[in-house]
Amino acid sequence: MLRRLVAVVLGCCAAVGTACSSGEPSDELMVSDNPTAATAARSPAATAEPAGTVHALAGTPTSMIVDADTRLLAVAVDEPAAVLLYQIDEAGGLAEPTRVGLPGPVDALTLDRPGGPLLAAAGSSGELIRITLPDGEAAPAPIRGEPVSAASLGDRTLVAVRDRKAVAVLGGQRIYRMISGGLYSADQVLSTGDDAVVLDRLRNALFELDVRAGSVDEGLRAGEGATNAVTDRFGRVLVADTRGDALLAFSLDPLLMRQRYPVPGAPYALTYDPERDLAWVTLTATNEVVGFDVAGGQPEEKYRFPTVEQPNNVAVDPISGRVIVASATGKGIQVIAV
Repeated sequence: MLRRLVAVVLGCCAAVGTACSSGEPSDELMVSDNPTAATAARSPAATAEPAGTVHALAGTPTSMIVDADTRLLAVAVDEPAAVLLYQIDEAGGLAEPTRVGLPGPVDALTLDRPGGPLLAAAGSSGELIRITLPDGEAAPAPIRGEPVSAASLGDRTLVAVRDRKAVAVLGGQRIYRMISGGLYSADQVLSTGDDAVVLDRLRNALFELDVRAGSVDEGLRAGEGATNAVTDRFGRVLVADTRGDALLAFSLDPLLMRQRYPVPGAPYALTYDPERDLAWVTLTATNEVVGFDVAGGQPEEKYRFPTVEQPNNVAVDPISGRVIVASATGKGIQVIAV
């Protein structure tokens, strides 16, 4: 009877993802006892001519996104830290950018809503910076800790604060609460509009958030080494399992892994085209970008293009369908017509 009781208690602890006695995360979601966050694979020298048109880029890109309403491509760069706002013309060309100078490099760019503002999470300066579009006016909000990702959920803004292992909930410039518990690292926060999740790269797991209750809820292991994630119009979370060479799809409420599709080549950067249901994934081990139709029962490869070297960032223009890839080794921005 005692053995049965112990087994039941341990099973309950594993299901919620926390240890019963210590409050520390259990090992059920861990890949190893000494976790290291997965990163982009180092790319070989490019051997194929990159598809499309390649534009020069000053600085190393850290994140980028396209706003369909203003037809602007926003690229965060360091050296010096700034966000570059490029107008995209009808032919896919990029005009001379407007430079928005920032106090420190941006870890991730997201959109608060179509038309802006941009949400620029700058961990080095401890700020969430709202950048209006198209003019590029910046309004910083201090975040105690290392903010590395942001997402909108209703009238609130969620900010992943990596070093505090927590998600901050903001209303305007004010922090209402911090959500924590069971995380090793809060690396990326995402919203489907109704639900929110946080990706923990150290713990290698995806966790649901109950924002109203202020709690981190159930978690599921995300492959062998997850790095980046996006949401789609079906309310799913798509995750790049870089170490495991796979594209994962999770549904929410309840949190379930629905798909695991093999993608050799160290998938890393992700973006989603809601007009065509295409998930674009960069393969840093092979200098490629692949477009998958994700509307069906499993991803179906539709496009594959050679890219610039070290394609660590990708974005898509949902109006034209063009996919945009940025090199992390100074080889520029690539615009590909689809």
